[in-house]
Amino acid sequence: MADFPVIDLGKLNGPERATIMAQIEDACANWGFFELVNHGLSPEFLDTVERLTKEHYKECMEQKFKEQVASKVLEGAQAENTETDWESTFFLRHLPQSNIYEVPDLKDEYRKVMKEFASKLEKLAEELLDLLCENLGLEKGYLKKAFYGPVAKGPTFGTKVSNYPPCPKPELIKGLRAHTDAGGIILLFQDDKVSGLQLLKDDKWVDVPPLRHSIVINIGDQLEVITNGKYKSVLHRVNAQTDGNGRMSLASFYNPGSDAVIYPAPELVEKEAEEKNQVYPKFVFEDYMKLYSTVKFQAKEPRFEAMKAAAVAPIATT
Repeated sequence: MADFPVIDLGKLNGPERATIMAQIEDACANWGFFELVNHGLSPEFLDTVERLTKEHYKECMEQKFKEQVASKVLEGAQAENTETDWESTFFLRHLPQSNIYEVPDLKDEYRKVMKEFASKLEKLAEELLDLLCENLGLEKGYLKKAFYGPVAKGPTFGTKVSNYPPCPKPELIKGLRAHTDAGGIILLFQDDKVSGLQLLKDDKWVDVPPLRHSIVINIGDQLEVITNGKYKSVLHRVNAQTDGNGRMSLASFYNPGSDAVIYPAPELVEKEAEEKNQVYPKFVFEDYMKLYSTVKFQAKEPRFEAMKAAAVAPIATT
């Protein structure tokens, strides 16, 4: 099996541009995941994000996790727990309106840094979407525009801040159960010392290597639909670890607006596929999310079929 794709975005505007674009295309088409280095967020800034995130967990969330999750999940546990995840999380919403000043217990410095973090990742997400457009033969800005709804007028964007504490019985519980991500494009800043993230490739679980100061990118269900399956969302999970330092993860989701109508780009729908009814469905993103919230840890294909059964009007091909 080929090595996990690590792409140097800093070379994009140099003589190696064609090579970098080919690497992005291969990663999107064959992995659904890739890791970016030299992506524009400075190592010093990311170190600050990591430090403040870990401090916040220690000061404000660790004890609650021990009381509400750890003791209850492990008490008398003999068989694998398939209903609970070994993680401590909170969610920051950035777009359409930020909730960063409503989340309790965040220090002013942490709020300021996370606001800047979100701004930088939003810019990176939009840059990546345009690179995907270029590889797909879509006009620049197509994917960003596809995320706009008639009322919402823009994407939704938020960050799930997670900590995976050391687990004494990792064989009995997952840090996070296997799933595909429902949204558009996901940007992950993960711990570089404690591993755990894996993706399913060729029916084998493959480690996403911890790499200092990298940003891991993965494709969500909505991009699978818009590309009509050319790029696919991929099952991934987090294994609980016994490592005493625990694992940090900041996953930022750049998603369509709630009222955005999602459907395959007509340029990517071949007439033969349409005739065989091998075209992905057309639906409102909010409707998909309502279904996803009830079946997140189940296969994605029945979700697409359910949306197809309720789909509005077929997509015209070129």
